[in-house]
Amino acid sequence: MGGEFVDLFVVSFSLLACLAAFLLSTVWVGISLFLVGLVGFVLFTGSPPLAILSNITWNSTSGSTMLALPLFVLMGEILFRSKISENLFNGLSPWMDHLPGRLVHVNIVACTLFAAVSGSSAATTATVGKITLPELLKRKYDRSLVLGSLAGAGTLGFLIPPSMMMLVYGILADVSIGKLFIAGVLPGLILAAGFSGFVLLRCLLNPRLAPASDLVYTWRDRWKTIPQLLPVISLIVMVLGSIYLGWATPTEAAAVGVLGSVFFAWLTKSLDRQVMKEALMGSVKTSCMIMWIICGASFLSVAVGYLGIPTTLTAFISTLGLSKYMLIVILSIMYIILGCLIDGFSMIVMSLPIALPLIKAAGFDPIWFGIYLVVMIEVAQITPPVGFNLFVINGLVNDDLFTIAKYAFPSFVIMMAFTALITIYPGIVLMIPRLMIK
Repeated sequence: MGGEFVDLFVVSFSLLACLAAFLLSTVWVGISLFLVGLVGFVLFTGSPPLAILSNITWNSTSGSTMLALPLFVLMGEILFRSKISENLFNGLSPWMDHLPGRLVHVNIVACTLFAAVSGSSAATTATVGKITLPELLKRKYDRSLVLGSLAGAGTLGFLIPPSMMMLVYGILADVSIGKLFIAGVLPGLILAAGFSGFVLLRCLLNPRLAPASDLVYTWRDRWKTIPQLLPVISLIVMVLGSIYLGWATPTEAAAVGVLGSVFFAWLTKSLDRQVMKEALMGSVKTSCMIMWIICGASFLSVAVGYLGIPTTLTAFISTLGLSKYMLIVILSIMYIILGCLIDGFSMIVMSLPIALPLIKAAGFDPIWFGIYLVVMIEVAQITPPVGFNLFVINGLVNDDLFTIAKYAFPSFVIMMAFTALITIYPGIVLMIPRLMIK
């Protein structure tokens, strides 16, 4: 076993070095994965790579589940270009103004709601940030609190469904997309509550962080803003409600979401030919990029499987006598390091062939692991030097990346504490999927 493990370690390190070399030379991620898989087949196995490549490419892109991907991307693109984010701020402000932290909570609640219709962390951060940041900073809110809360809450675009990361994980891990989506709802809400709780606590200790406004909102003012919140709430109910109740598959729910987003964009007078053209082009570019990655990852996973790396590594780790909690600690450290170096899609495709067999052998549910992995990808969104949310906020306010990362550090701590919570109490993730109507 020891010699076999050493041999496979050399092979694994060689493939990883090839992948790092391709990525550092700015080769596209999808192409890099294809090339590394090809290297693995040609150098270390006697199997015909081209015959396997054709089958893998077809099988990984021809399933009905894959149809949901461009549809959810299109829904997010349309909403990103509409006035819905502006209406969200105006609609939420009267409801949040009386809380300690005041309109900082709008950052968090708006990100939570927009995440449920966008599927993207960067899009959620950019869409909410372009409305809230100028207003909050103009009102002299504490800069670290405003930027830190946006950086953390913006990551909810990956955890609260529909999520691009969940779609990719579900396809590669062959688990139910619908159950993954529903599994992300309660963890997403708890994490959002954690972000708001931190803001609440800081502002109770130091009220000057969120100065009072001259405006006084009555209950009548609050109820009058409900129509501005209805488009997002309606889309959430249509998409997630139809999946949970068993009325629609994720693909069918995505189609309903696209129709709903078109209707509400038209209703808010923010839909024209140029907006549709930009939304369609944006969705084509994003969907093709993700599909390239999925095809390349599937090919590399097969190559890794042919080499026997997952089974050998699983057998080796089982001899170490690690508890399942120690395994999660080790994986968490690995994902934090990976998150400092590569993007979320790459984190999934590089680690899944190795991590998923280990997780299954330790007795964890693949649905649970999908949510855990998405939370770790959220952490990567706010860790320099490649945290995408840091770049988005940098583009909005011009603070340097490491300053924004410092502001976002409390969100990092909250997310790591949340990871420990769902590891100790996995029912937080699995409770609602088990109640789904078949």
